[in-house]
Amino acid sequence: MLDFLLTGDAIMALLTLTFLEIILGIDNIVFISIAANKLPEHQRGKATNIGLVLAMIQRVVLLFFVSFLTSLKTPFYTVNLDWLHIAVSWQAIILFAGGLFLIYKSTSEIREKVETPNHDEDNIKSRKISSLSQAITQILIIDFIFSVDSILTAVGMTNGLHPNHNYALVLMIIAVVISIVIMIAFANPIRKFIDVHPSMQVLGLAFLILIGFMLITEAAHLSNTSIFDQTVGAIPKGYLYFAIAFSLFVEFLNFRVQKKQQQTKH
Repeated sequence: MLDFLLTGDAIMALLTLTFLEIILGIDNIVFISIAANKLPEHQRGKATNIGLVLAMIQRVVLLFFVSFLTSLKTPFYTVNLDWLHIAVSWQAIILFAGGLFLIYKSTSEIREKVETPNHDEDNIKSRKISSLSQAITQILIIDFIFSVDSILTAVGMTNGLHPNHNYALVLMIIAVVISIVIMIAFANPIRKFIDVHPSMQVLGLAFLILIGFMLITEAAHLSNTSIFDQTVGAIPKGYLYFAIAFSLFVEFLNFRVQKKQQQTKH
């Protein structure tokens, strides 16, 4: 286990996944804060911390469930046509459906952030909360909604890293725990950073579109899909890591340029 966690692929997957989990968790923090701010001041910190801990527990439970489904690799149905061959398994179905969900969710989130950036916040603000238990219930619902794309991202980043499925599960749990701990410790600074640099969150959502596409191709590859005698190959995860690292490097350069321009104006 330790040998696997210290490999280059595992470390890159852990770093990338932790970063994406934090970016995906920003909206979660914002909505938890909105719900918590409706409570008396002495209960707000408690509600926020409870909400983030519950988010971690929910994600770990969902990880076990989704990981179990993706471990079911034996085909239960085969499509054999003159031009199409697919060996359908639960693993392929979960990866394919997860990929479609990530692409849909990311695209709609990007559109919403551009056209109606305060739509979700306004919905939560309009709901009445009068007690800590009501706030925690609402936070649990919010957590669950945000846990789905988080878990699918984790599966997409770690699927196929090791023949033993439990190794990838441990890696996903470590990434989720680290990201939640960081969010609990630095929730406000992270939120302020994203407010100043909203492009980081859009960039994270764009990464999810890439991961969604990768999940779909991986589902086709694992189900031995062939179309007109052309088989679908797997996309090496190294390409994805490079694309994410390169995009972050360009964004970092953009930050530096903007900072220098602001200093020059002053």
